[in-house]
Amino acid sequence: MTNIPEVKLGIVAVSRSCFPASLSEKRREAIVKVYGKDLYDSKVIVQNELDALKAIDDVKKAGVNALVVFLGNFGPETPETIIADKWDGPIMYCASAEGDGNLMNGRGDAYCGMLNCSYNLGLRHKKAYIPENPVGTAEELAGEIKKFLPISRVILGLKDLKIIAFGPRPDDFLACNAPIKALYDLGVAIEENSELDLLVSYNHHAEDKRIPAKIEEMKKELGSKNPYEGVLPRLAQYELTLLDWAEEHKGTRKYVAFANKCWPAFQTEFKFVPCYVNSRLAGMGIPVSCEVDIYGALSEYIGLCASNETPTLLDINNTVPQSIFDEEIKGKYNYRLHETFMGFHCGNTCSSLLCNPHMGYQLIMKRQLEPDKKEPDITRGTMEGNIKPGDITFFRLQSTAGTELKAYVAQGEVLDADCHSFGSIGIFAIKDMDRFYRHVLIQKRFPHHGAVAFGHVGETLFEVFKYLGIGDISYNQPASLPYPDENPFAK
Repeated sequence: MTNIPEVKLGIVAVSRSCFPASLSEKRREAIVKVYGKDLYDSKVIVQNELDALKAIDDVKKAGVNALVVFLGNFGPETPETIIADKWDGPIMYCASAEGDGNLMNGRGDAYCGMLNCSYNLGLRHKKAYIPENPVGTAEELAGEIKKFLPISRVILGLKDLKIIAFGPRPDDFLACNAPIKALYDLGVAIEENSELDLLVSYNHHAEDKRIPAKIEEMKKELGSKNPYEGVLPRLAQYELTLLDWAEEHKGTRKYVAFANKCWPAFQTEFKFVPCYVNSRLAGMGIPVSCEVDIYGALSEYIGLCASNETPTLLDINNTVPQSIFDEEIKGKYNYRLHETFMGFHCGNTCSSLLCNPHMGYQLIMKRQLEPDKKEPDITRGTMEGNIKPGDITFFRLQSTAGTELKAYVAQGEVLDADCHSFGSIGIFAIKDMDRFYRHVLIQKRFPHHGAVAFGHVGETLFEVFKYLGIGDISYNQPASLPYPDENPFAK
């Protein structure tokens, strides 16, 4: 299954009638030359309203699904913003800086025109991406357009996303019970099912002829020293169940993410934990959140599209003991103890993201469900290991009880340090995490689950959330920039 969009970018130049159209044309061609052949170059110069329709028709015929509107000169305010009116997809506006040529007959005034363009977009209530530096040379604007590509991938993905949930959402995890109305505001579809629906479908796959091949896939991934090979037939049956459900239930949507109940009835009825299968689906580009965390699944999918890499979902779980900090971190990394924490989940992280990945059992569930058994049975099926060191972006998009969307984004890294624990786990470091924890995560009442994108994609995510109209976007502010509720007298 291809589960994220392929972005086809196109550029359309606009020109105000009292300026030479050739100026816009020449400057557009310069951008395309720098960017390369992956940017479709529309030859339609938009000077009036009918030109706007011609341009849209042209780029659609070329398969363009993300559009750049370029002001090569001042630009015609109404036609250029009618493009946004009629275009159904991500759209970016940018404008040309002046060249080194004649400022008598070769001046474009796009620096001025960009202001009126933005004003007119506002009058029409149209969302558009305007980069941090929207006016520039061909080289500068080609760079800004490249930043627009992952933003477009997220916007297109959400437009055609269905989140499939198997619940109900757990009573003791109220943080996973955010109202789903805000999903519809984003254009995301939701299909909620019961655990019984999933169990019925799973049982129908009992004699599936594809199970042996799926087992062999799993054996190859897990290696010959897997102590829990006996659970693989059940896990293979479950993976096929979810993959078939995704294909059969996408409906009018192209892309799928799951938010699934994973305990405690799951273990007693399915006879395994689903973590390993969740990790494998994530590696296939199909995020699966635990505990029916619908906004966790949404965030994971956003991270997948933004980074084009496998994401994961983790608890912001526990502090790092002083002894581990002293032994593993102090003197090796420039972080304070309280800027570190452990991100953990039972075993849902893709094996490609783990050091020494191996199958295990869910220790916490074993204590509860089979405490007297020496060897686990119904709690087998986790994917365990320390998360590989490297850059990460920790983030989440969440609905409040009043159905208002809010988000946070924080860049940091996973440290090369042994957690001396179980599950999919890593020691994370984020600058000023202690203040971020108190004045964002606690103060704004975010839940314990956070999505992790591997790499620094904070710039993309921040712009995505702006584009989506999220009014409350938080980040880990430096000490020189106090939070609104931060006590200036605190010691």
